Amino acid sequence: MSDMRVDQILRLLFASRRIAGGMADPCARQPCEECFARHRPKVEHFVRQGMPVHFVLPAFPAKSPNRHKVLGTLPDLAERLSLEFLQSFCDYVRHSYEPGARITICSDGHVFSDLVGVPDPDVTAYRSELELLLEAIGSDSITTFGLGDAFPGSDHTRQRAELTGRYALSLDTIRERAATDSAARAVFGGIHRFMFEDRVVLGGGRSRTKVREECKPLAYQVIQRSDAWSSLVEDYFPDALRLSIHPQAAHSHKIGVHMMRTRDNWLTPWHGVALDEGDSVRLVKREEAEGLGATVVVRHGRPSHYIAPRTVPTSRLLLQEATR
Repeated sequence: MSDMRVDQILRLLFASRRIAGGMADPCARQPCEECFARHRPKVEHFVRQGMPVHFVLPAFPAKSPNRHKVLGTLPDLAERLSLEFLQSFCDYVRHSYEPGARITICSDGHVFSDLVGVPDPDVTAYRSELELLLEAIGSDSITTFGLGDAFPGSDHTRQRAELTGRYALSLDTIRERAATDSAARAVFGGIHRFMFEDRVVLGGGRSRTKVREECKPLAYQVIQRSDAWSSLVEDYFPDALRLSIHPQAAHSHKIGVHMMRTRDNWLTPWHGVALDEGDSVRLVKREEAEGLGATVVVRHGRPSHYIAPRTVPTSRLLLQEATR
């Protein structure tokens, strides 16, 4: 019989699942037995040994180069709140299972920075600031792992070549999979959309159609390297449960997770900004926040997030009620 704590841990995680079908998928509202069965053995492995349940999350690469989406090149409130969510998840696991959980963020920025138009120094600076944020929130359950940890002592171009040489599938295989598998096709569509949005603003007079076509081969290469990185991560952390920031099928071996409230199933903290709406904070693109007339907030000399117009914080409303 399965340990009740195992399903409690999975139920807690599934509450923030990012499912490819969205709320139209019945498993998004109520996980079925297959949802649990897919991941139980790995959770049981850690529980049997009395160890923290280990999760790996390829994520937090670098800020998008598209300034219509983000505030700058460094982490801001969107990343901070996302890290706090991940730490809180580990804290909640500890509530029902004393050893708790731990998460390794496998930062993949250097894996495909040359393809998405982000300079490698910006990726390095982003990860350094991420480490400072983890210290600032007092995280004791989250660590990071990057391309340089897997291939130390060489430059990023050589590291990428080593990664693809050891782990990458051929581009023909990637294209064939996207053409025949609906889940792979959805991933290609999402990556292609991100790349088009980031490059079209830097189009240099090229038509949207031209930029869209140019992004297709690049999107396949991003997927190729992302898959290679996934294979490397599985080699380094074979027992860990695999999280993803992309929407996943309900019964995939990966579990898609939302770290912030958002109306866009594909949006991530590094492709958006935090919008404080008073009663909650929502992840949006910068242009959406500005289109609403939101005000940018500066912290420590850097833009941090936006405040929605005519917002009254819930805490202030509660204070008013309490003093009447």
